[in-house]
Amino acid sequence: MSLATSSARPAETQMIYLTEAAARAARELFAQRSLEGYALRLFISGSGCCGYQYGMALDNNIRNTDTKFTQHGVDVVVDEVSLEYVNGATIDYVEDALMGSGFKIENPNTVSACGCGNSLDETDSEGGCGCH
Repeated sequence: MSLATSSARPAETQMIYLTEAAARAARELFAQRSLEGYALRLFISGSGCCGYQYGMALDNNIRNTDTKFTQHGVDVVVDEVSLEYVNGATIDYVEDALMGSGFKIENPNTVSACGCGNSLDETDSEGGCGCH
């Protein structure tokens, strides 16, 4: 389903923040791959070393239960389960000569995070996953 005809729920308040750098990087990806009508999807899955792992995708399959918003000309969608864990997060794009370039998610809901920066734990438990 294209975004133009999507009946996904619009965000009532800004729940995810997209920096201008992240929006620019997403627009470049869409243009390089000729992906007109696509959105940047943010989601979590249960396969990270700290319990959950962030995921991002370029997606044109927007569901009615997704929350959708537009920032800096980029549509962002989040499924209803993931939204609970990433509400208030900031998506940025960082260019680093040593570590490489890529999207970075800063999430105020995390209690601990893995050293790789891709996993999160939102509980107060003392896990043995190496999260800090």
